[in-house]
Amino acid sequence: MIHIENLTKTFRTDEVETLALRGITLDVAKGEFVGIMGPSGCGKSTLLNILGLLDNPTEGKYILNGQDVTALKEKNRTAFRKGKIGFVFQNFNLIDELNIEENVELPLRYLNIKASERKERVKEALTRMNILHRAKHFPQQLSGGQQQRAAIARAVVSKPDLILADEPTGNLDSTNGKEVMDLLTELNREGSTIVMVTHSRNDAAYTHRVINLFDGKIVEKTRL
Repeated sequence: MIHIENLTKTFRTDEVETLALRGITLDVAKGEFVGIMGPSGCGKSTLLNILGLLDNPTEGKYILNGQDVTALKEKNRTAFRKGKIGFVFQNFNLIDELNIEENVELPLRYLNIKASERKERVKEALTRMNILHRAKHFPQQLSGGQQQRAAIARAVVSKPDLILADEPTGNLDSTNGKEVMDLLTELNREGSTIVMVTHSRNDAAYTHRVINLFDGKIVEKTRL
């Protein structure tokens, strides 16, 4: 499903050049749950941003679902990202001015899905995450665990090919963190491909294998 080859990312300013990724080559099969670990500054989030088409590599190739997305124009990249990729972030990234139902509905609006289908899919996603009863509440009225479940509902409501999670339990206590990881595992068992950045070895234990990064390079691949 994912094939990246000799991926390099360099950040440049007037005075400084930083090599964030150094020739990353990696394959992720459809239906895999892959963890990415490593110390701060090793390139984990940079790699995830490139996988999510939020950033471009400086060099190398990225193929997603058989399509070379490396050189897509920005408009095409945005359309591809909205239709194929779901995101779960550490800080939830819910919009405070929208209630939970409206937050989860957003990806479907971007895809121009008709209102009746949007309503059904949002209801299904919120029911799945056990927060349908909070649909009309605003993010600040929910606990951290409930907000992250809403964020997962938003990530999966468009039925993406790939889910990217960046420290999904980083702002949660152990109980809510376990619930979130159980939900991601359940989604994976049903066929979702998931790539997750994490510092937590407990969270990494839920994955099929772990990619360890150091100084922008893969130093170890561990199958759990």
